[in-house]
This record gives sequence, structure tokens and C-alpha cells, in this order.
Amino acid sequence: MLSGNSRALQCWTLLLILSGALGAKILGIFPTPGRSHYILESTLMRALSDAGHQVTIVSPFHEPYQSAGNGSYRQIVLTGVAEAQKERRRGINLFERASMNPLSAIYVMNKIGLKQTESTLQHAAFQALIHSGERFDAVVVGQFMNDALKGMAHHFGGHLILFSSVGTSTWVNHLVGNPSMPSYTPEMILSYPARMTYWQRATNALVNALYNANQHLVFYPRQNALLRQYVPNAVDLSDALFNVSLVLMNTHESIAFPTSAVPCMKHIGGFHVKAPAPLPNELQAFLDQAAEGVVYFSLGSNVNTSHLPAPMRQAILEVLAQRPQRILLKFDEPPATPLPANVMQRAWFPQQDVLAHPNVRLFITHGGFASTIETVHYGVPIIAIPIFGDQRMNAIYAETKGFGRILPWQSINVASFGRMVAEVLGNPRYREAARRKSQLLRDREVAPLATAVYWIEYVLRHNGAPHLRVASLELAWYQYYLLDVYLPIVLLPVVVWQVLRRLMPRRGQKIKTS
Repeated sequence: MLSGNSRALQCWTLLLILSGALGAKILGIFPTPGRSHYILESTLMRALSDAGHQVTIVSPFHEPYQSAGNGSYRQIVLTGVAEAQKERRRGINLFERASMNPLSAIYVMNKIGLKQTESTLQHAAFQALIHSGERFDAVVVGQFMNDALKGMAHHFGGHLILFSSVGTSTWVNHLVGNPSMPSYTPEMILSYPARMTYWQRATNALVNALYNANQHLVFYPRQNALLRQYVPNAVDLSDALFNVSLVLMNTHESIAFPTSAVPCMKHIGGFHVKAPAPLPNELQAFLDQAAEGVVYFSLGSNVNTSHLPAPMRQAILEVLAQRPQRILLKFDEPPATPLPANVMQRAWFPQQDVLAHPNVRLFITHGGFASTIETVHYGVPIIAIPIFGDQRMNAIYAETKGFGRILPWQSINVASFGRMVAEVLGNPRYREAARRKSQLLRDREVAPLATAVYWIEYVLRHNGAPHLRVASLELAWYQYYLLDVYLPIVLLPVVVWQVLRRLMPRRGQKIKTS
């Protein structure tokens, strides 16, 4: 039994440990010039600031923010990056690139990743930070084809934490020793279901091998060269890559197929969903007065709807205009023909707040992961029109779990689109499945944003939490796959047989006697 003095000592020790975590200096590096990524990343960093930490965030965006707690929030803006990306996107028609094969996709991802990484490392604002002599207790890096930035944790003297905007993937699994067998882990490029056919598994295994070869033989060496070029006394990338203390994954069992996760990987899917904010008066009235419900159409922030092939664009407008529901239409530009009274067109809607409205009956979406999380949170069924990236995989999950349907954009016409809209709106099983998924996503022991903050502080309290690392990180690749065990077992009978053949007399040969 502890004495009063012992209990007092334990309390003071606990307070000292907590004070060492609170008020920590945390750097977030998030160079991806996509607004959907920034919403996730800034939500995480603002929560850390509200928890009392001194937060610095490096990103292409800037939004005024005042910490709700005793922390601070400094923004280092990669000026010009988002603007340049927006300008490039205007000339890229995603509907012409949707059928890219895996080899081409690997090449394109290499190119994008290297360009994005170099534009970050050479940016004047980031170079000023690199040469500032500042130190940080933790460095959070957005995990997206920018591996040289993992070396910044060593440069700034902090623990390396990764934030993945999706769940487990080949991009991150090997960094922390998480099992990533191609027999049941589909490559994002392929967008196969979790239960693959024989040929899908064979293709998946081949693409997995090509991807890993590309990473280790091409991409990592070039990322390492960038790190050494722009960072003084840089650590070798091979030492930085596998020194990850924590991976925060924007996923959950209710929004993706269950997968394995080693102890340093934590699910925080849904952390960015906020309490609904008041809608603009015109939009609020439009939704409130929708006696037959509302259909919300949005293909996200990365798709330029003006690039939709004209027949498909016309088919979408024709079908939605004839529905008895009211329609929220997120189109970049107003259609050439006047819209009926049941349709409200805007270049942007406050998506989370719209989905939270009880009159919303259907979400027609591109199937982006953030959009999928938001629609599941509010229990709204979907029609997914996947275009690129992980969107088809998210759409497959929605269809498999019964709260949505997939409509390939290539097959959109008045008949196919009208039939599917009528089916999802008319069959209550889709809404019931969406509500069940909503209950699963919300039924959490701890709120996901609080979970993220807790585990970052846990890493700080326990000096990087090395006890969460799995032993496989210490193994060579041939040891990990047990080749040093299996090869002798396979070769031993062959060797024994060869020896016995040499010792045994051949047929017809007499044994010499003395």
C-alpha cells in the first residue's frame, strides 16, 4: 500500500510527464495543393493548437485561425503552389485520362511526387525554415509521394509522425512493417474488391512487385537526391523512412474493408466531420421547403465539370430537372440553358452542412474518401461516379455494403442515369444501409479527433514510443519473407539426392571387391 508521500510523488511525476507533452512544438508539413487534403490536415493541426501546443503548419493554403486554447498556430504558406496547380488543372481533362494503365500510373505518380517534393523543398519560405535553426518535438508529414520530407524530422530533431488521408496502402505499410500481402490487399491503382478473383490476385501481385521495385530502385533514390540537394547535412533517406513513430490513418471499419494494422497505426476516420453550421438563408430555405427531399450532386474539388462530355452533361441535367426532388447542382459554370425552379446551381456548397440536413435523400458523388466519410456520417446513400485515384475502390465498398451504387462515367446517358437515380431513391434499403453504417462510424469509444491528439501526445510523452515498433522492421527483405528458411528446406532434398546418386553404383555396374 502506498504512503501519502509516495502518492504525492506519483502525482507530481504524472504532472511533469503531462507538462512535457503539453506545449510541445509541433511542425506539420502538408504540401499537397488539394483543398480536400488541406481540410483534413488543418483540422488535425488546429486541434493540436487548441490542446495547448505550439503548432507550425506548412501548406499551400492560408486561413485565419485563432487557437481556442493556450497554444499557438503559425502558418508558413507555400505561395504560388496552389495557384499553379489550379492553373494546370484547367488544362487537364480527367475524363480523357481515366483509363490509364498501371505502368503509366506509376510513371505519372513518380513525376507528380518528385515535382511536388522539389517545389516544397526549394520554396523560399520553406528554405527559410530549414535554415532557421528551429527545433521541433514532432514533425507530422502528409503521406503522399513526398518521401524526402520524412527526412525533415531528423533535421528538426523531432519524432516522425505520418498522416495518411486514406487507410493502409503499399505506400505506407512497409514503412512500419504492416502486413501487405497482395493476396488480400488490393493496390489502389487497380481498385479491386477485397475478395479478388484468381486473375485479379495474379494482376495485383504483379503490380505490387512492379510498384515495390519502382519505389526502391527509382523513386526513393531520386527523393534521396532531392533531400541532399536542398537540406544541409541531410540524413540518408533509408534511415529516415523506417523511423516512423506513429501513423494516423483517415479510415475506419465502417467506411473501408477491414485490414491489419500494427500498433503504431491508429484509425481516426471521421475526425474532420464537424457539428453542422448554419446555412446561408437562401440555401436553408431551399432545403427546408423540399417536401419530396433533396438530391445533392458534386464531383468534388478536383474535377472540372465543364470537361464532362457534352452528352453526359446534358443527360445529367435532363434527368435531375425532371425529378420531383429539389436538386443542388455543384457545377463550375452555369449550364447554357435556363434551369428549372427545382434546381439550384453553385460552384461550391458547404458539403458537410448540406449532408447534415434531414431532407437530403441522395448524394451523387465522385467517391472521394472525405466525401464518402461525410455521407456515411450523416447516413445519406450515394451514387458513385468514380473518375480517378482511390474513388473506384471507395465506390466498390459502398456498393458491396449496400449504401450505394456505382455508375461508370463512360456509361452515363439518360436511361442509365435516370434508372439508377430512381432505384436508389425508390428503394429504402439503400438509406437503411447508410444509416447502419452511420451508427457504426459514430459508435466510438473516443472521438476520432481526440484519439489523434492523444496518440501524438503519447509519442511525445514516451520519447517516440519505440515499443510500438514491430520486429519485422529489423529484418532484411529475404528474412521477412522467410527465404533463408524455405530455400534450404527446398534445396536440401536436391543436394542429398545428388550426393546419393554419386555414391550409389549405376545400373549394371559391378561393385569392386578386394
